[in-house]
Amino acid sequence: MTVPEPTGDDLVEIFAALANPLRLRIMAVLVDGRDYVSHLAREIGVSRPLLHMHLQRLEAAGLIAGTLELSDDGKAMKYYEVTDFSLHLTASALAEAAKTLTRPDPGKGPGPKEHSR
Repeated sequence: MTVPEPTGDDLVEIFAALANPLRLRIMAVLVDGRDYVSHLAREIGVSRPLLHMHLQRLEAAGLIAGTLELSDDGKAMKYYEVTDFSLHLTASALAEAAKTLTRPDPGKGPGPKEHSR
């Protein structure tokens, strides 16, 4: 199965997700295999609430996927793993992706849904 080329909006979300050193460390650990939240938090050395925030950002960008499973003792455990993605960045690929942007330019102020009411 071929993974579709990311749109401009996808790339913005992916770049934003990867622009944090802690999220890069999370990705590096998960490349070695799936892991559950508590173990991952200990491995990286952060609190579970902080880890959850970063995991949500990576999952929203489509870089990781989480599944809820029951342990042998009946405890719910959330496992995360890296998704099947591939990014090959070239100047021309970025130019093509930019043509598909639907979100507003941050330099021009908030988009229609972002105006305060």
